[in-house]
Amino acid sequence: MTNRLKIERAIQDLTQEALAERIGVSRQTINSIEKGRYVPSTVLALKLSAEFGKPVNELFFLEKSDSN
Repeated sequence: MTNRLKIERAIQDLTQEALAERIGVSRQTINSIEKGRYVPSTVLALKLSAEFGKPVNELFFLEKSDSN
């Protein structure tokens, strides 16, 4: 899975730390999601969706390797 988190964060001029505080996770969690090392839970994906005002499927995308 890939995502647009870093892009959306930049559009809103948010640091990883500021985003993390808004949704109640660590900066390291945001960093790991952006780098694709961590797949967020449904609850966390929905929190990010609400924070950016976009549907989850506009933030996260499946890759061909995810379609097994």
